[in-house]
Amino acid sequence: MSQTIPKPWGFEILVATTSLPYGGKISFTRAGKRWSLQYHDQKIETLVLLSGQAHLSLGPDQNSLVTLPMELSQEYTIKPQTIHRFNAITDCVTIEFSTPETGTTFRLEDDYSRPNESDTTRLLPDRGWQPVK
Repeated sequence: MSQTIPKPWGFEILVATTSLPYGGKISFTRAGKRWSLQYHDQKIETLVLLSGQAHLSLGPDQNSLVTLPMELSQEYTIKPQTIHRFNAITDCVTIEFSTPETGTTFRLEDDYSRPNESDTTRLLPDRGWQPVK
């Protein structure tokens, strides 16, 4: 069963759970918004831009990031420990295929002051993020 998770930059729909050997999600990101500058200690993910215009920054450390304009339908695979950030230029829809969301997502920078996301945080309503009402 899919689950919609509100995010400060839009929302994501989880279409595969951690009980499976893979994960999947569809994300909608509003124009001008960006995800955390982050890395995963365990998760491998492949991100595909389905619509919109976006940039993806990647690198082994914060001083070596390369920013790429994303191409529609092109796959971008991000391995554990790779620092990355998605930045929506226009409204965007992405799809992600990954290993299960286990371990920790370490947020090095976050426009919304969210903490790191762990296995425990993922069990909280909306993964611990409280939307402004």
